Amino acid sequence: MFDPALFLSALFGWPLAQGALVTLALSIAVQAVSFLLGMGAASLAASRRPASRWGMAVYVWLFRASPALLVLLFVWNGLPQMIPQLRAGWFSPFLAAFLALTLIQVAYLTEILRSAYAAIPAGQREAAAALGLHRWQVFLLVVLPQAMRIALPALVNEFISLLKTTSLATVISLKELMTVTSFAIATSFRFLEWYGAALVYYLLMVSVLTVAQIRIERRLSAGYVRR
Repeated sequence: MFDPALFLSALFGWPLAQGALVTLALSIAVQAVSFLLGMGAASLAASRRPASRWGMAVYVWLFRASPALLVLLFVWNGLPQMIPQLRAGWFSPFLAAFLALTLIQVAYLTEILRSAYAAIPAGQREAAAALGLHRWQVFLLVVLPQAMRIALPALVNEFISLLKTTSLATVISLKELMTVTSFAIATSFRFLEWYGAALVYYLLMVSVLTVAQIRIERRLSAGYVRR
């Protein structure tokens, strides 16, 4: 039978809350770094230089085709075999998960941002250049604001997907939300209550992201929508 008291204890207890904080911290760190790297990678993917385009195409192909679980295990178990310095204590499960998920996320964000850049008419870049703006000014003042409005839904969707993908880090013993849940179930053998509490945390985090997406979209689209 379902035990409501245990469910509420799990839901409002510190272990799951701590696991959820680790999940959020990992997701935010990966998304922030991946976005910054993705902006540069998207520019290389759209470069006129064949070497840059092909190099980014191979990178995107490799990490979009690789299962996240395999990349996590390769970084955690395989890299220390190749690089002995990674066998030290500073190479933690959090750092390994951060590195593995960032490698994957950059590949996805590169494609999203490349498509968004390509959607900006070339005439706008040419007009900005004619006004005397430097290339970086054209990018920051003309291209990027419009590209962000176009890419925002896909970026938030990727962040939501990343938030759920962090649960795979349980295989490298990162104490995120699902790892804590599994430990609790292993000691109590109460599945419904602990899985239900974990589900509530995921639903809450995704709901907050969805509401934030709607509000940001409205703000970015304010100058493009007739009232």
